[in-house]
Amino acid sequence: MKKLNYILLFSFFLTFNLIQAQDEVKESKFNIIGYGGIGYGIVENDSEPNYNFNSNSGEILLNYNLNQKFGIATGIGLNKLSGNGFNSIGNFHHERSLLKIPLLFTLNSKISDDFKIFANLGFFGQSIIKDEYQFINNTQKDIYEGWNFGAQIGLGFLYEIFDNFYSGINYNGQSDFSKFETNSNVGMNDEQKMKNLNSIGVILIIEL
Repeated sequence: MKKLNYILLFSFFLTFNLIQAQDEVKESKFNIIGYGGIGYGIVENDSEPNYNFNSNSGEILLNYNLNQKFGIATGIGLNKLSGNGFNSIGNFHHERSLLKIPLLFTLNSKISDDFKIFANLGFFGQSIIKDEYQFINNTQKDIYEGWNFGAQIGLGFLYEIFDNFYSGINYNGQSDFSKFETNSNVGMNDEQKMKNLNSIGVILIIEL
């Protein structure tokens, strides 16, 4: 009888622990993050005049949570730029599209049951996929080419709309620290980079 009581007691504790483990909410290890916005930045040239760019950008990231607050993310982004300026060839309207690959450290922090902050800081590489200068008498394409690199920072404030689905507003800032070079086949020789590109838009986070 004594052995039976011990067995029953052991079975009770084992069952209680299993039920408690099942009731615990598992923290999501992965998030899908998407954000886009409009912004403004400056094109800095080495030997030609600087000019301004308007920006329409977006990124989709896969974030891995190292713990409840910190993570690491990568993905793909697209940035469409346009602006007016002039150089040694003449006045122009410039349109450029960039494909960006970021590598970011992330911070994910709840400030209440429904609100959270998402921040990121890191680096990116980007490549020109379209580059078009529209002068008065002609259009020149692919004046600049190749890859360059830079750093970016982001800050988003989000509200939980549904379970594991957040939406909010987002700020993103970035600057290049290496330069694009002109193609050897064009009629000028220069290097340029983008600095102080700031954008504001919307952000979505899905916890998997």
